[in-house]
Amino acid sequence: MKRVLIITYYWPPSGGSGVQRWLKMSKYLPENGWQPVIYTTKDAEYPIVDPSLEKDVVPEVEVIRRPIIEPYTLYKKFLGIKKEDTIKAGFASEMKKSGWKENLSVWIRGNCFIPDARCWWVKPSVKYLKNYLKEHPVDAIISTGPPHSMHLIAMKLKEDLGIPWIADFRDPWTEIDFYDELHLTPWADRKQHKLEYEVLTKADKIVTIGWECAKGLGKLGNRNVRVIPNGYDWDWETQVQDIALSEKFTITHLGVITPSRNAPTLWKALQELKTEIEEFDKNLTINLIGQVDQSVVGDIRKFDLTNNTQFIPHVPHDEVLRWQQSSQVLLLLVNNSPNAKGIITGKLFEYIASGRPILCIGPKDGDAARIIDKAKAGTTVDFENKETMKEVLRGLYQRYLTKELTNNSLTNVQQYSRRALAEEYAKIIHRTIEEGALK
Repeated sequence: MKRVLIITYYWPPSGGSGVQRWLKMSKYLPENGWQPVIYTTKDAEYPIVDPSLEKDVVPEVEVIRRPIIEPYTLYKKFLGIKKEDTIKAGFASEMKKSGWKENLSVWIRGNCFIPDARCWWVKPSVKYLKNYLKEHPVDAIISTGPPHSMHLIAMKLKEDLGIPWIADFRDPWTEIDFYDELHLTPWADRKQHKLEYEVLTKADKIVTIGWECAKGLGKLGNRNVRVIPNGYDWDWETQVQDIALSEKFTITHLGVITPSRNAPTLWKALQELKTEIEEFDKNLTINLIGQVDQSVVGDIRKFDLTNNTQFIPHVPHDEVLRWQQSSQVLLLLVNNSPNAKGIITGKLFEYIASGRPILCIGPKDGDAARIIDKAKAGTTVDFENKETMKEVLRGLYQRYLTKELTNNSLTNVQQYSRRALAEEYAKIIHRTIEEGALK
């Protein structure tokens, strides 16, 4: 097999969405003639830990772990966070209001750690990998970000060794939803854009997860961005037969809810339906599984949904399927931010493959809505459209009462299987090498 070096910060025992893309790609790339060589961290500060994902690391994968220095020990001491506590993903804060310490920490993160808090890992990684690659050559390099420091490692290797390089963007860089919250000085902002432009123009190929993100990256510097979306990795035919639907009208969200993903209009709509529909209150259960920002907790209390809501900090990925398949409705919350049209959360494809109806709160002309519509998997409602939310929820609830809230058609779902996506990615790697040879 040919060998591809994959530079990624997230790797088991890391849990959450960041690890899924390349854990699953590496699982199926060997079927397409590629041996993945994973370069990743040792003892990193992961927001979520999920050892159950280790089982997806196939024998063909070579894993190289190297120590990483991160500023989080000092950050925790400064904020009075316990050493054993993890730093929450996506700037989700468990404090009601940010104080001066939190604001100063964000300023330091934005202006002193460029492009991100893993920047200290770039130089030692380049030094180690240059020596490693002399004795263990690879045919191509893939870097995946965020964190975008991974792209800087690959860029330097490309410059020094001339190995074909693909930069894979799971999220945007300067167009990500929390970029404006970093309190950047003009100098730091210019530096971020300069590094982003260098990566976009020096990589042989850019790949990202959605069409809006591809459009944005194209405007920022690369003329030929390919889209390989995320996907699901289980067999609906064999894995869902014994999972019973909840007796309650369950609305389940799996994953992190940051402040920009909070949906106060939805909570308000549910509050009003509790007073307008007989026994709706008794039947309603909201499952919020994963890290939840304090703003969500506050709104659940404000709109009298506390008794209807279960907050479950985390479940292993092994159990996610059962939560999805047993729920009456699956809730997808898109970040209410300037880049909302381009946000495609990784959970969307597992939601679709589960066959349960999806209620998506986000732009009706965004990438997530496009995928949901194509798969006939549910309904998307704009962020502030409370009356449409109530109308859709009434319809779902009526079908629940008559036991007609059944599985959606799984038409067009197979294209989002991780096996099929890995096959497409392997073709891109081959073409990248071929095109490089012709230059």
